[in-house]
Formats: sequence, structure tokens, C-alpha cells
Amino acid sequence: MPGPKKQPHHNLSKSLFIKGLQCYKSLYLDRYNPELKDPISESQQRVFDSGAEVGILAQNLFPGGVEITYEGFTHEEQIKRTKAELEKGTTTIYEATFNYDGVFVKADIINKNATGWELYEVKASTDLKDVYIDDVALQLYVLTGAGITVTKASLVHLNNQYVRQGALELDQLFLAEDITDVACAKQSFVCEQIKIMREMLQGDTLAIDIGKYCSDPYPCDFTGYCWQHIPEDSVFDLRQRGARPFDLYNQGILLMKDIPLDQVSGKQLMQVEAFLEQKEFIDHEAVKDFLASLWYPLYFLDFETVMPSIPPYDGMKPYQQMPFQYSLHYIEREGAELKHHEFLAAPNVDPRYDLTEKLISEIPVTACVLAYNAGFEKGRLQELAAFLPQYKEKIGLIVENTRDLMVPFRKQHVYHWKMKGSASQKAVLPLLVPELSYKDMEVGHGGEAMNAYAVMCESRDQEEVAKIRTALLEYCKLDTLGMVRILERLRGMVSRDHS
Repeated sequence: MPGPKKQPHHNLSKSLFIKGLQCYKSLYLDRYNPELKDPISESQQRVFDSGAEVGILAQNLFPGGVEITYEGFTHEEQIKRTKAELEKGTTTIYEATFNYDGVFVKADIINKNATGWELYEVKASTDLKDVYIDDVALQLYVLTGAGITVTKASLVHLNNQYVRQGALELDQLFLAEDITDVACAKQSFVCEQIKIMREMLQGDTLAIDIGKYCSDPYPCDFTGYCWQHIPEDSVFDLRQRGARPFDLYNQGILLMKDIPLDQVSGKQLMQVEAFLEQKEFIDHEAVKDFLASLWYPLYFLDFETVMPSIPPYDGMKPYQQMPFQYSLHYIEREGAELKHHEFLAAPNVDPRYDLTEKLISEIPVTACVLAYNAGFEKGRLQELAAFLPQYKEKIGLIVENTRDLMVPFRKQHVYHWKMKGSASQKAVLPLLVPELSYKDMEVGHGGEAMNAYAVMCESRDQEEVAKIRTALLEYCKLDTLGMVRILERLRGMVSRDHS
């Protein structure tokens, strides 16, 4: 990579400072080679949009303030507008903008009290993380340096115990944690890090290798560039508990084939041995026992859900999974025809009422219900039962009769080396049922289904809505059809006498 043209002084921002704390190389690349960034996925953009939505809602905790917008304004103009509001005597400012010591920050909310200013940083999270404290500490450094007397610094986040009933109660939805003391205690750390980052930016490209910091506390947007030397079938394909991929990597072990067998055991050992021999393992007796635990009528259930940060309907908490769709293949008796039911909610309507009523009308109380990673479906069913107690008894029977198709794969009673240690349906289906594929589908995984439903709710284009509905129905239907075919393959594996 050609060396960048250095400047004598380097301004920083809040986002760049946090990026630098996570990895100096990421900050360096952001400054000099931003073209190497990974493209922003739809899922990531949804996270950003959700954060912005939470931030705007939190402004209503301090109504009547003035917002310093950034669109169409330079940093200098935003700083001047903030100064003008301060001189005017405005007591609440949203996105107040300051620069001190070459560090640019926008404070989510500042509110004046009798002795000075209170600083509020809003996060769309449900807890307080260390990185948030660093964020507030930097803002405190800049605001204080810019002549603002900050008497209190708080972190505002969502309350995961809040249950919506009627209109949103913002004082219950949000929790404000006073972190003034800890933010003040980090001022020397902030000052030191600013100095280090500036010195680093004056040097050459950093030779920082990959590490856990590539995804903690945030997914780095240079992962594609920094991980390009990691080949297929590397130690990072190792799953389950035991040897840690980064420990192996730091020992100079890069490829799966080079992992010493004395460093792995249990399921990890099976994964490595299966890879080395490129074979599959089948515990026929365990599979027979699993199949014997099923009965007819047999129903295959899959939910699609969304996790809104702000609960849109009564009885919901922040980030609670809300099912908006299901697919239900079923076989009434052995040898009977495969049939199918499905449900997809209309946009912008609480889906839980109609979904629940339709689902319990379609699943007999005596049915065996099969789901993949059934804990997820059971959890959603139990939440529906709590919200709609009139259906609690019937939903309880469905939960009690639900079995998990993932079990033979999670316990590695069936394992193929190409599964790479994963027991997910997306890993199993291509190997057991190669004729079914999510490739080239408009919606190909759960994250895309969430995004598609969100777009469907936002769209005013009926043609687009109809197209999304078709894509969602096709995707969810394939999930349960895949389960049907996987079960058929399991039965085929034990149909012969293997004694």
C-alpha cells in the first residue's frame, strides 16, 4: 500500500476516537484508505437507523430543545450555530456541536440546570458498556475544554424490563445512569489516547494483526481487507468449546489440517478428524432413538420475527422478538400427502392476534410439532401465551409436544466434514438435500427476512409490497420444506440394517 501524504495535525471525531480505541489500524485505514471499507449491509443500516430513531425519541425526555442538524452544514457552521444558541440562553440543545483540541463531537442532549450543564449520551442498547463510558468521557473532555461547565454526565439507554401498555412512557422506557465520576476519572486516559492516535497517524501503515478486537465491541468495517489472508478451511472454522481459534492462530497454526489433535477433544476433535478424512459420521442408534420420539400427525413449524428497539405494541419490551410470519408443513399420518399452511401479517398491524388464532386452529393438540432449533419457536410461543392468556392452555400443549430437528446435528449424531462444525439448517440442508437451495432467492436468511418485513411496513408502493410478500412466503416455506426433506434423509440413513 503506498504511503499516505502526512499532515502536520490530525483532527479527530468521537466516532474516530472510539474506532481508534478498538484498533489503531482501523483508525489509520479510515483516515488514509477509506476505499478499503466493507460495504454497509442492509442489516447494518437497519441497526444505524434504529439507533437514530432511539436518539430522536429520547429527545422528548427534555422537550422544547433546539436541534443542531448536520445535514447541509459544515462542522464549523454547526459549531457556530451551537454557540449562537448558548449565547441566546437556550437551555436544551440536541446534537450540540463542539470542537476542542482538534476533536469534534456532537452531544446527543445537553440540558442546563442551576449550576451548569447536564450531558446525556443516548444509546439504543439495553445495558451500559465500557465503550459507552469512553464515549462520554471524550465528550466531557471536549465540552469542558470548550468552556462548558458540565455538572453531570449520564448514559441513557433502553430499559429491557419495560413493558408497553398504551402510550409510550419515556421515563420508564429509558434509564439514565449517572456516570459523571467514572467519566471524570478517565480524563487523563482520554488525553493520552488522543496524543497516541495523533502520533500513530503521523507514522507508516501499522502492522497490526487480526484479533478479537476485529469484532469487539463493534464489527470493524475493514474486516474484508484485514482478513483477506485467511484461507478457506482455516482454524476460524473450528466450532464448539475447547481450543480457541485465535490461540491457535497466534501459535502460527492457520489451517484446519494443521491443528494438533492433542489440542482438541470431544466435538472439536470429531470436526477436525472428519475434515482430515473428509468423511461423515452417523450414530445410527442415536438417530433411531430420535426418530422414535416423533409421532403423527407431524407438523413442521418455522417463525420469522422482528426485534424492534422501541416496542410498537402493547405487551412488548425493547428488542422482544415479534413473530410476523410462519410456515407450517404437515403430514397427518404415515404415508399421507404433504400439506401446507402459512401466515404473513399485513404491514403495520400487530400480527400476534391473527397469527396466534390461525396457528392454534391449524395445529391439533395431539400433533408432534417439529422445529429446527426449537428453543426459538418455543420461546415465541410462550411469549404469545403470556400475551394472550385465553390461548395459554392450547399453546402450552403445542410447546409440550414440540421436538427439535436440530438435536441429531447439534449432538453430532450426524456430522459431515463440510458442515464446518455448524449444526444450523443452512449448514445441513445443502449436504443432505442439495436439490433445495436458498441461493438466488430474494430473501435468503432470517436477517434478510427481518429487513424485508421492515421495508414492507415502510413502503407505500403496493407493487413493491406484493413482491416482498411473495419473497417472504417463498423463503419461510422453504425453511419448513427443508425440515421435511431433512427428516426424510434421516429416516433413509437408518432404514437399512446397520448391525
